[in-house]
Amino acid sequence: MAEHRPCTARNETPLQRADRNFVELLQELRVTQTGVQILFAFLLSLAFTARFADLDGVQRVTYVVTLLLAVLAAALFTAPAALHRSLFRQGAKPRIVQVSSRLATVGLAVLVFAFSGSVLLVVDVTTGRWGGVGAGAATFLVCAGLWGLLPRLVRRSGLRAEARAAAPREDAGDPPRPAPAVPGPGPGRRTVAQPTRRIGPQRRETPARRR
Repeated sequence: MAEHRPCTARNETPLQRADRNFVELLQELRVTQTGVQILFAFLLSLAFTARFADLDGVQRVTYVVTLLLAVLAAALFTAPAALHRSLFRQGAKPRIVQVSSRLATVGLAVLVFAFSGSVLLVVDVTTGRWGGVGAGAATFLVCAGLWGLLPRLVRRSGLRAEARAAAPREDAGDPPRPAPAVPGPGPGRRTVAQPTRRIGPQRRETPARRR
């Protein structure tokens, strides 16, 4: 069957490739879920502190929005496990990997806003409104640059490296060009001697007086 034929550079079948991709995705989700769990626990405990009653309206709205974003990010990161459990042994592993990858991408985007909102809230309470806005904007730019812009730059540099590596191979595959004609034999070359025509001895005409 076509599904069991090797189809990648790793000599994998489509099912083996889907299994490997899903394992790699779960490893990535374990890293991101740790940050989401810490953020979610911090936001939940913040509501039960004594200073929470001193927050103004803007700070309370920021807190609620950030808490909801953290919950949404946690739900997106745990959705692949629930999806795999629901479709277990139904031959849908490639589709599960594709959908789980999209869920993880959306979860990272939501987590950027959750991190920015939490930094905005903490710095706003400790230093002031403008300090919180600046810290939240800086957090957003750093996360967006590392999670969104950096992978694109790495991918673009990899494509350029592959193009430079493939250029000599194309030149090597061209048919050989004919060597330029040489006008005469160069030094150190042996030339084939042309056969000479043997000319017999010429008869000398004796004057008629001596005959």
